[in-house]
Amino acid sequence: MRDPISPFSINCHSSIRWGGAVTVWFDPFRVENATGDGDVIFITHDHYDHFSPEDIRRVMKPDAVLVLPESCRAAALAAGFSASQLLPVRAGEHYTVKGIPFTAVPAYNIGKPFHPRSNGWVGYVAELDGLRVYVSGDTDDTPEAQAVSCDAAFLPVGGTYTMTAAEAAALANALHPQIAVPTHYGSIVGAMTDGDDFAAQLAPGIRCVKLI
Repeated sequence: MRDPISPFSINCHSSIRWGGAVTVWFDPFRVENATGDGDVIFITHDHYDHFSPEDIRRVMKPDAVLVLPESCRAAALAAGFSASQLLPVRAGEHYTVKGIPFTAVPAYNIGKPFHPRSNGWVGYVAELDGLRVYVSGDTDDTPEAQAVSCDAAFLPVGGTYTMTAAEAAALANALHPQIAVPTHYGSIVGAMTDGDDFAAQLAPGIRCVKLI
């Protein structure tokens, strides 16, 4: 049986690729060698390391759909993407794109100014070949995050702008997915050891997979 995490890869930071029946990217960034295979590109918010127009163009097929928060629509249009390419979404709503059901989950900071809740930025819970995958975006341990049901959770662990390794592990332990993957460390923010610290604090029964 194929390992359910095997179709996933992270080239750096929070840039995640899933190669299944369709090819899905989340927040493509620093993907100079991409081959333009993306059918769906999910964007969590419009900070430069998550919404990178040049990297989006490198990964997306001509008929790809760019999924992004409603609040980022203007930035996408200003960057030269056409309205027909966009699927703007709102936190808490459910959608389907190219056969993939997904929900937009609020992503925001508590007690930090970098990702205000009022911006309407999001993470995503997507059904990928029967696996419920939570890509949280840049968030803290919020009530909405704790309400997610998922099989695999991709959580930021680098601190400063998001959760620390300890805070992300606490959220993972509350969600208790089969698989937990640390992101958002080792490049722009956070040390490479943050992934190890995250793994060390997970509850028994949660498998940590480090893709960075």
